[in-house]
Amino acid sequence: MSKKSHPPAKSQVPNKSFAVTETSELLAFLLSNLNQGRNSVKSLLAHGQVYVNDHVETKYNYQLQPGQMVVIRKERAPETIPLMGLSILHEDEHLIVVNKDAGLLSIASDKESDVTAYRQLTAHVRAVNPKSRIFIVHRLDRDTSGVMMFAKSEEVQQKLQNEWQTIVKERSYVALVEGEVKRSEGTITSWLKESKTLKMYSSQYPNDGQHAVTHYKLLQASKGFSLMEVHLETGRKNQIRVHMQDIGHPVVGDKKYGSTTKPIGRLGLHARILAFEHPVTGELLQFDTKIPKLFYNPFRSETAKPDRRSKG
Repeated sequence: MSKKSHPPAKSQVPNKSFAVTETSELLAFLLSNLNQGRNSVKSLLAHGQVYVNDHVETKYNYQLQPGQMVVIRKERAPETIPLMGLSILHEDEHLIVVNKDAGLLSIASDKESDVTAYRQLTAHVRAVNPKSRIFIVHRLDRDTSGVMMFAKSEEVQQKLQNEWQTIVKERSYVALVEGEVKRSEGTITSWLKESKTLKMYSSQYPNDGQHAVTHYKLLQASKGFSLMEVHLETGRKNQIRVHMQDIGHPVVGDKKYGSTTKPIGRLGLHARILAFEHPVTGELLQFDTKIPKLFYNPFRSETAKPDRRSKG
C-alpha cells in the first residue's frame, strides 16, 4: 500500500523570509539560503517571486546590503504589460499619476485602434484584478506632455472633479512660445467659448463664456522664442494655447492657435507640476517632471538673455 502524500505546494519555497547580514549578490544569496538548484532559483527571479524590502527584484547581480529582508513568495507576480508613451509616477488603491509623452491620446478617439493612456492603464490594473476600472479625472491634449491623474473608482473621480479647485494646490506648465515676451510675468484673464468648429476663443464680452485665468513667468527669452512657466488658476479646454495666442505669442507647433513655426517637431507645452491633497487620505502629494530638453533647442542657435535665465 502506497503512502499517502500531501498535495504539492504552489511553490517549493512558500513565503520564506531571510535577513541579509552581509553584502552579497542576490543570486548567490538565494543559492546559499535555498535548497534549490540554480535553474529553479533563476525561475523564482524571472517570475517576480523574489522581493527585497517589499519590492520585486529580478536582477541576479543585485547588491544586497546588511539590514535588508529578502522574501520568497509562492505566488508569481502578475504579468506586467509594457506601457507605451507613459510612465507611472504614483499608484495606490485609489488613483494613478502618470507622466504622458507628447503624441499619446489621453482617452479614446473615434478610431478604435488608437492607443490611449486610458486603455493602457485599464489593461494595467486588470492584469491584477479583471474587475478593476480606470476613471478620467482631467485630460491633456494629445500633443501636450506631462503629469496627469486617473481615479480607480467613480467615488474618487467625482470627489476630484467636484472639489478640483480646492484639492489641487498647484498645476504648472512650461510653454515654449513664439517671439520675445517682454514682460517678466503677468496674468491673462478672459471668458472662453467654443466655436462650431470646436476651436476655443476668448470672448470680447465679460461673463460671456467660462472664466479663465492664466499666470505666467518668463524663464528664458531670445528674439525668436520665449520659455515660460505657466500656472493655471482655472483649467479650461485649450486655455494656455488660447491665452498665449491672445498676447501675441502662440505656443510653437500650435497651428490651430496661430503658430507659424515648429522648431521642436511637437507642441511646445508640458504639464510639469501637479500637487494635490489625496482625495481619500488627505496627504499632500506633489509630482515634478523635468522640462523636456527639446524645449531648450531653439535657444542654442540664438543668444539668450542671461538675466532672464532660470533653472526652472
